[in-house]
Amino acid sequence: MTTRGGVVRAVLAVLAVCGGALGVSGQDDPDGWKRPTPPTHIVGPIHHVGTYGLGVYLITTPAGHILIDGAVPVAGPDIVRAIEASGFRPRDVKILLTTQAHFDHVGTLAHLKQVTGGRVLVMRGDDGLLASGGKTDYLFGPDAGFHFPPVTPDEVIADGHVVTLGGVSVTAHATPGHTPGTTTWATTVEDGGQAYRVVFAGSTSVNPGTRLVKQPSYPGIEADYRRSFARLASLPVDIPLGAHSQSFDFHGRRERARTEGVRAWVDRDGLRRASAASRATFEKLVAAEK
Repeated sequence: MTTRGGVVRAVLAVLAVCGGALGVSGQDDPDGWKRPTPPTHIVGPIHHVGTYGLGVYLITTPAGHILIDGAVPVAGPDIVRAIEASGFRPRDVKILLTTQAHFDHVGTLAHLKQVTGGRVLVMRGDDGLLASGGKTDYLFGPDAGFHFPPVTPDEVIADGHVVTLGGVSVTAHATPGHTPGTTTWATTVEDGGQAYRVVFAGSTSVNPGTRLVKQPSYPGIEADYRRSFARLASLPVDIPLGAHSQSFDFHGRRERARTEGVRAWVDRDGLRRASAASRATFEKLVAAEK
């Protein structure tokens, strides 16, 4: 068990590996993970309802709504308020999805499930991690600073699973490594008569302390990462969205969108660039272990 200061230093190290700018707004709030931010309409039925530093996405439909990811545990009420400020009722959220079962992305999930009554769907590999509240995480499990309220999934899904609600379909692509069940979600939506392929990318960063080759953090982790890099490179995308705001310049694009509209969010090569950068770091780590 590390001290609270050790937890903070570890989180800062994680951010550094993720490529996020370390804009610390408080000693216990790296990069604004806890800081509320106004909700933002992105494209078609998709809205950002997360915190300043963490992406949470509401996909609205006439039959109810889909929510992708959460944030750190204390952010639950702020996410609920952001959904309401976007003009929607939290009780109309029918499905709760995740990209990775770490405390900064599913810490609010128990709260959101209680408030919305939505069903939790999670990729096989992260179901046990989610149910344990992070205690079974291959890297952060021993550290209580990374735990979160546990959630028992309503459904455990596999690669290729399609979630359909109110005319919107979202496809799950297994991209494991960062966690065994890391998931990238893809959908196509319309805005202004034009179709946009939107990808909510699961992380492919390698957290400090992860073992890839010798005594691997979990069996097959190196191969999982390699398959995930290939999968992300193959996905067609117009608008890539991430679980960390800095990973796709959320704040810069939000400002540009005031005058440019949807065009500010379009970056057809962004996912490939991000994946290539993560892969380069991964290969250096693998070479160092070997």
